[in-house]
Amino acid sequence: MAHNHSDHSHAGHSHSHVPEITSINKAFIVGIVLNLAYVIIQVGIGLKINSLSLLSDAGHNFLDVAALALAMMAFKLSKSKSTDKYTYGFKKSSILISLLNAVILLISIGAIGYEAIFRFGNPQPLPGKMISIVAAIGIVINGVSAFMFFRDKEKDINVKAAFVHLAADALVSLGLVAGGLIIFFTHWYWIDPLLSIIICLVIIASTWSLLKNSLRLSLDGVPNTVDIKIIKETVLKETGVKDFHHLHVWAISTTQNAMTGHVVVSNELSNVQVSQLKHKIKHQLEHLNIQHATLETETETCSEKICGEAHQH
Repeated sequence: MAHNHSDHSHAGHSHSHVPEITSINKAFIVGIVLNLAYVIIQVGIGLKINSLSLLSDAGHNFLDVAALALAMMAFKLSKSKSTDKYTYGFKKSSILISLLNAVILLISIGAIGYEAIFRFGNPQPLPGKMISIVAAIGIVINGVSAFMFFRDKEKDINVKAAFVHLAADALVSLGLVAGGLIIFFTHWYWIDPLLSIIICLVIIASTWSLLKNSLRLSLDGVPNTVDIKIIKETVLKETGVKDFHHLHVWAISTTQNAMTGHVVVSNELSNVQVSQLKHKIKHQLEHLNIQHATLETETETCSEKICGEAHQH
């Protein structure tokens, strides 16, 4: 009956995140092109001078390119229309992609760490100056790419992932510049594998929360951006609401959340007033980051607890 109210309440307010997401497409394309070019430079020079830290950073940057491409694909899929088979479209794919991204990064860390430990035993002579020059290019490329995602990073887990990866890459490049200079002036070649291990730790730190969040959303846990306690308080504050239970909140995609709940309303309310109350609650919920709310109403005299038991006997 009153379920379609939530669709109309967008008219006067811009709760919807769709316009902000379309504008980020350019950031993804520029980020992918710049980083892919940088990976090719790193691999070419890393192989030529035999620098593990450059090659491990290239591997990590390549995974970031893959992550950016996947996140971009997630945006395309998150705009998909619902069908009879997929009533939410492919919106959930954006969550699964962020989970896949985190897993891919953790696998790459294992490979880099293993190689670095082996290199500690027999460090290779390296041209420090060349490492510094290549890494300096990385600071610029990753810095520019990260900046493009900065504004929208709190709006979507995939945008945040892109920002975190690129910002971490810029920091890693800064470390490589320092490492290259140390090698150039001191000939301490063991700095190269040491930097690789530090790169691994930086990636673990930046990926862990991403992994945790995307895993929680995959298991239909309550999204970070939603506070159940505040939702309950908001609904119970409304005049005419006597109780609020059977509350379920989950993420449809990385930008949209859904909720179902049972609202027990006062016996005094007419059908029209109940309908208006539902409309008002859904509107409040949009401010609390719930884009799709389905509310079932019960009256005090026949709430599910009482009438439900009557049906069972």
